[in-house]
Amino acid sequence: MAKFVHSMIRVLDEARSVDFYARAFGLRIADRLDFETFTLVYLSNAENTFELELTINKDRSEPYELGDGYGHAAFIVDDLDAEHARFEQAGFSPRKLVDFKNGDVSVARFFFVQDPDGYQIEVIQKQGRYL
Repeated sequence: MAKFVHSMIRVLDEARSVDFYARAFGLRIADRLDFETFTLVYLSNAENTFELELTINKDRSEPYELGDGYGHAAFIVDDLDAEHARFEQAGFSPRKLVDFKNGDVSVARFFFVQDPDGYQIEVIQKQGRYL
């Protein structure tokens, strides 16, 4: 078997990204590896063994082009409405709350927010298959 341990994204500004993920999702620096041309920052919190790896290329000054493929990360939260309000208050500009259904069956409640580099993040109410 294999254990999924991290996902990596490229970011332009380390401090801005570390601050966003700390304030939005409680992720803190678990490790930081500094190399000559790039830095790797691993973020996690006590609820996860999975980490988000931020790669900062030191010679990069322009934002990354994310392409037209739609992908995202997702976090589950205990109180979606409270988190949505907290994100608004923090100035993160969360998108609208969505009640996603398959016919009359609720699949999930969620909203999306964009990180400082344009990556989309889904924030999902803890329920159903998202526990």
